[in-house]
Amino acid sequence: MSTNQTQGPTLIEGKLDARSMNVAVVLSRFNSRITESLLKGAVDCLIRHGGEEKNLTIVRVPGAFEIPLAAAKAAQSGKFKAVIGLGAVVRGDTPHFDFVASEATRGMGRAAYESGIPVAFGLITTEDEEQALARSGGKAGNKGWDAAMTAMEMVSVMESLS
Repeated sequence: MSTNQTQGPTLIEGKLDARSMNVAVVLSRFNSRITESLLKGAVDCLIRHGGEEKNLTIVRVPGAFEIPLAAAKAAQSGKFKAVIGLGAVVRGDTPHFDFVASEATRGMGRAAYESGIPVAFGLITTEDEEQALARSGGKAGNKGWDAAMTAMEMVSVMESLS
């Protein structure tokens, strides 16, 4: 927490520190080539920021549509300071992409709002597999890493606001 209590406004900013932070990572098995890379990025990020593997719980679900239910259950359990949802939805020839991406997004947001626990959004939605690979450890970075950063920062912010 960084606070400024001089003459200006008070500033609350999150720290990037995963020490003693129990985290659930809800991971879609669908598009596993992509999601396993997202998981590696998230775990690497948490470990590099002081987290320990013993404080991580990986919850595997069939697909992106199932992430919100498992994320909500994990968030409501009282066992975790944050939940990270990781999945990949790649556009195909049908409108299925739009339905799954929309509902997974909405559900993860609802899980956070209803539990009061940060639920970091690590669902990538792309036009093709090449874009997905680029966002899961390729030239566009690793969105799993980014979601872990968000989780750490939001845990710190929420603790500062309590």
